[in-house]
Amino acid sequence: MQRYFLDQPFKEDGIAMITGEDEKHITRVMRMREGEEICCVSEGVGHIATILRFDEDGVTVQDTGNTSSMSELPVQVTLACGLPKGDKLELIAQKGTELGMTGIIPFQAERSIVKWDEKKGDKKTARLRKIAKEAAEQSHRTVIPEISEPLTFKEILKQAKSFDVCLFADEEEAKEGTSKRIAVRLEKVYHGQTILVLFGPEGGLSRSEAEILRVAGFLPISLGPRILRTETAPLYVLSAMSYEFE
Repeated sequence: MQRYFLDQPFKEDGIAMITGEDEKHITRVMRMREGEEICCVSEGVGHIATILRFDEDGVTVQDTGNTSSMSELPVQVTLACGLPKGDKLELIAQKGTELGMTGIIPFQAERSIVKWDEKKGDKKTARLRKIAKEAAEQSHRTVIPEISEPLTFKEILKQAKSFDVCLFADEEEAKEGTSKRIAVRLEKVYHGQTILVLFGPEGGLSRSEAEILRVAGFLPISLGPRILRTETAPLYVLSAMSYEFE
């Protein structure tokens, strides 16, 4: 069943309107007809709705009173990613959404080769948000991950204070012992908690960044004996969390 996120919640009479790109998808791509059912996500709940009519204002749907099953991770995981090269951030946005992340916060790390272009920044962020929305629909999510504007390293530390648990992937720290394995760290994480996991760009985090993170309360984690690419590590962590909590 096709899934769409509503811009406005259902009215008291159970009516809602679908416009914009989603309207075009329903009418031109899927070529749906009146009477067909779709899933409309509103305020974190997937409502099964019937298409009532098509007109110039958009597609009008009626809530049937039935809802779809929940598909969100029991924990809220936000990824802080050192700006990577190329389209790697797009890959993380898409696959991270499929795996249940809550959001992405890009940041400028010491070893980030890429510099965020302020002139093109809005377009890049808009594209990442579109990718996350489409991936959320495809994977039957009830939440579209939040895509943040890039922050500085210092700004990341300030935001970290609002999370229940803060972790960072660091290959050098992970070599010191088995107590830092991700499985061990997740034993002390509980359902409903908010988690921030920080990853470096290509080349990883610098030693000074790693030390600052530890002082700020971040816990280092090991992602196994193999060195993972910057776009693979976040997906590994999300998969591990899905296995642990689901």
